[in-house]
Amino acid sequence: MSTEFIPAAKPLIGDEEREAVDRVLRSGMIAQGPEVATFEQEFGAHFADGRPTVAVNSGTAGQHLGLLAAGVGPGDEVIVPSFTFAATGNSVALTGATPVFADIEPNSFTLDPESVRAAITPRTKGIMPVHLYGHPFLVDVLEAIAREHGLAIYEDAAQAHGASWSGRSVGTLGDFAMFSLYPTKNMTSGEGGMVTCATEELARGVRLLRNQGMETQYANEVIGFNARMTDVHAAIGRVQLTKVDAWTAQRQANAATLNEGLKGLGGVTTPMVADEAVHVYHQYTIRVDASERDRLRDALKEEHQVGSGVYYPIPNHRLPSLAHFAPDLHLPETERAATEVLSLPVHPSLTEGDLARIVAGVTAVLRAGA
Repeated sequence: MSTEFIPAAKPLIGDEEREAVDRVLRSGMIAQGPEVATFEQEFGAHFADGRPTVAVNSGTAGQHLGLLAAGVGPGDEVIVPSFTFAATGNSVALTGATPVFADIEPNSFTLDPESVRAAITPRTKGIMPVHLYGHPFLVDVLEAIAREHGLAIYEDAAQAHGASWSGRSVGTLGDFAMFSLYPTKNMTSGEGGMVTCATEELARGVRLLRNQGMETQYANEVIGFNARMTDVHAAIGRVQLTKVDAWTAQRQANAATLNEGLKGLGGVTTPMVADEAVHVYHQYTIRVDASERDRLRDALKEEHQVGSGVYYPIPNHRLPSLAHFAPDLHLPETERAATEVLSLPVHPSLTEGDLARIVAGVTAVLRAGA
């Protein structure tokens, strides 16, 4: 059996992406141009039922500009999970609004509806749920809460390209959705993000904000940013868009193999998937006892040459940068998950031998500690 190190994530860049970049470089149009415009149309058609789609230079920028375009600002509150990457809470804070942290439910690791309900105040403008690890948030009940209280939903779909709930695609569920195109996501543009919008008006707001507040050169309408995607990055993304469905199917097949291999192993809870959900497995995240998690991670790397990741070890409401928004807040499921989760490799480049070694490694380490 091979002992080559198995990384937790592995970007897939092939000759087609290199050729696309060379084509753009030869064209002389390197900054935002026709490749970006075409990529926006193709991405929106592929993932968001043709919704207006705006390309930006990072997922975080997309989230920030989407919130600004939606009118979120000082005096507003947006309910967010604490168990996620800090960009979710950061993007709210950067608008001048207040991120309000709610707990997760333990199966999907997404926002717990009852915790969301308890967090609503007269200042709440919207809810920003995260489709964490590639599993959609609990759409039906959160939508009902939002309707009941007149709140917007803003989707953090950074990890969920192609996921769906009851046949409805992630990216079409809220006022806007942000997809990340970071190198380790399910598809990449090298770096970048996409914002799918419910209305053309909102999309125009994001376009203005990404380009110094102007659509026509020198006719600045609002104070904006430089958050443009380049044609070089868009060219990479366009090629990746032709491959992502096959990669998603391979991720799902890899997850099924891991599920079967770890089935019945004491001390491990494999990812649970809601009946309504299509999970795209940006991460394959297991739970183990908190006393075993770090030992398992270290032993997999040192003894079995298997990488893994802890996403996320420090809840956002405990981070020095965000803790002042949530003094004395206790989120029990969030805090428990932060001590128990471990994400195993699930990326499409894994071989059958790699998957067998991952299963064997987890089994050996946990049985040795039993």
